[in-house]
Amino acid sequence: MVTFVNKLSFLTSLSRTLLVIAGPTAVGKTSLCVQLAKTLQTDVVSADSRQLYRELTIGTAKPTPAEMDGVRHHFINSHSITELVSAGQYEREALALLDQLFQNKDVVILSGGTGLYINAVCYGLDEMPSTETALREQLMARLQTEGLSVLQAELRYLDPVYAQTVDMQNVQRVVRALEVCLATGQPYSSFRRQEVAERPFRSVLVALDRPREELYERIDQRMDAMLAAGLVDEVRSLLPYRAHNALQTVGYKEVFAYLDGTYNYEEMVRLLKRNSRRYAKRQLTWFRHQGDFHWFSAEDGEGIIEYLNRRTTPPGGSD
Repeated sequence: MVTFVNKLSFLTSLSRTLLVIAGPTAVGKTSLCVQLAKTLQTDVVSADSRQLYRELTIGTAKPTPAEMDGVRHHFINSHSITELVSAGQYEREALALLDQLFQNKDVVILSGGTGLYINAVCYGLDEMPSTETALREQLMARLQTEGLSVLQAELRYLDPVYAQTVDMQNVQRVVRALEVCLATGQPYSSFRRQEVAERPFRSVLVALDRPREELYERIDQRMDAMLAAGLVDEVRSLLPYRAHNALQTVGYKEVFAYLDGTYNYEEMVRLLKRNSRRYAKRQLTWFRHQGDFHWFSAEDGEGIIEYLNRRTTPPGGSD
């Protein structure tokens, strides 16, 4: 349990401040954010590209009502897996929500491990050309029949610049970049403008970490708990939607392969844990490369409150 004193009385310049709490899977974001939200008397907005889907519960480590402990969370169970929520849609809906929340709250917490969602809210997304749904469906079909490695190789050929910077294990990013390349005949990277959108709030960015072995142990324990809670049955119920981007991810793709008979239960468990650890490592690398985050132990809620106070006095732009 995170322990820190209530320093709300010292926070004098919080007006329209977005406190971002980012970090890898299983680092302890939920517990810390609940404590911070109670201290700051505010809500939590989730920046997780899978937890917003109602049908995805166990495999996304979605916080339970008990874990949320009375703190209102947004973008948890907000959409159905029958629709595809893009980063652009999330950006629009999150900004509209923040505009409402800031009408009666000085600070709002944005928390999650989906870096693209966090960037979308804080800085805006590049405007990309629209593509045909049929092209995406074709690429997703190729993913199933040819495998991710073939699509990765095609992206490296069509856009070597973007291939050097993107997480090539992220199916959604690879497929989206290929969509644009194939639809326009131009590299995906040529449409990226690197401009920061103006926001009517300031952003204070915090990232959480733990000692690596401790984090990996937490990941293994979480995966054991997911399996005990019925992860395999949840994935079986999602078989009709297995082509959905949100299900081409760690925690689901391994179980789909097990259900297909690709490997046995023991191998599935090994891959679930290994791939989850690798995913956490990629998340940490991504957030460190952003350069805008101030890093804290996941137990240091008091330090985060003190940092928030320093970064909002005097008020300024994004921090």
